Amino acid sequence: MVLLTRGEARRSKVALRMELATNLPSVMADRVQIQQVILNLILNGIQAVRAVEDRERVMVVRTQRGDGDQIRVAVQDCGIGIDPGSAERIFDAFHTTKPGGMGMGLTISRSIVESHGGRLWATANDGPGTTFQFTV
Repeated sequence: MVLLTRGEARRSKVALRMELATNLPSVMADRVQIQQVILNLILNGIQAVRAVEDRERVMVVRTQRGDGDQIRVAVQDCGIGIDPGSAERIFDAFHTTKPGGMGMGLTISRSIVESHGGRLWATANDGPGTTFQFTV
């Protein structure tokens, strides 16, 4: 998915980096659905980073071992962050923070992850931006 989104990242002047763990356990999942989740998180991150003018535009896609036999995928951006007033609603259907957005991407992504026995959540970074993570 990182390779698929490189063109969009390049057009938006966003450096897209990968930090992929080795020796992760295999997980049973619908590959296309998980790819859709990752695609949505990366594209959301690129859109959030586009507004940045005062620092380097960087996103990191990271994999690591989760609890037990789960793996964790994180998409970290250095964008504008989530408005605290919207933070609790970002996964609600039809709630959007983007002009012209439908408000379905994160709702569908969470549904996909939960149907695989995982969890999807967002946290504010210590510095600028947000990290979206999910486990499967």
